[in-house]
Amino acid sequence: MSRLEVLTRNDGPPPDELAPGVGLRVLASGSLGARGLTTALAGFRPGATLPYHRHPFSEVIVVLEGEPDVLVEGRRYRLKPFDAMHLPAGTVHAVSNGSGGAPALLHSSFASDTPTRELVSVAFAPSDRDEPDPAHPENLVRFAAAPVYELAPRAHFRDLFARRLGSRGICGGYGLFESGASLPCHYHGFDESITIVAGTAVCQVAGREYVVSNYDTACIPQGRPHRFLNRTDRPMAMVWVYAGDEPDRTVIDPGYCEGLLPLTTLGG
Repeated sequence: MSRLEVLTRNDGPPPDELAPGVGLRVLASGSLGARGLTTALAGFRPGATLPYHRHPFSEVIVVLEGEPDVLVEGRRYRLKPFDAMHLPAGTVHAVSNGSGGAPALLHSSFASDTPTRELVSVAFAPSDRDEPDPAHPENLVRFAAAPVYELAPRAHFRDLFARRLGSRGICGGYGLFESGASLPCHYHGFDESITIVAGTAVCQVAGREYVVSNYDTACIPQGRPHRFLNRTDRPMAMVWVYAGDEPDRTVIDPGYCEGLLPLTTLGG
């Protein structure tokens, strides 16, 4: 439990350019202290394209703004906000913002803390799809169709990717917190990345508190007590990612999150 939480603010240095009109801002990675995952924001100007490439690990794309196209070996899917596309290791894919004059913003998760990308010089004949065929490797979860469950009072969650939904090495989803809502104090058996996509949250970690909003991201190490609270009068929402196949959560006394109980007694 020696590793500490890391916060990445969205008002940091300009994003790196991946391709003309495509900028990437890393939120959590091995270089920032994470283990087993990387998360990032990819911004696409109107008409911008990230050409075909592949990764040796799973990637999940969740749309935050706009309606970009994800092309998988020529199969073209138009994604809407908070739709989630899972791309297994080795799957050749590209992303294009051809939806008009509006920019697009994507949240990408990788099942590696040191991600790499291999460009692929191959042409695929495009064909429009609404949903994947079971014979194809990709999996798409439409936000509108994802089941909603109440993880805590007034905290409504949707799982967007996990082993049961086809992904490997990472899982995650979307959480909406009504005014006054919070999760109980807890920890995980793997690292977690949490990006605030609407409203303002208080991130409480082992006695420290941070105010986060506007795509700010907290990376919480394995085993570290934490919780998120909405102390405002407006809804707050997050995209969360775990470095594991399925969610894992151990609920503990709130004193560990508030700093009233010493971490040396945790699990003792």
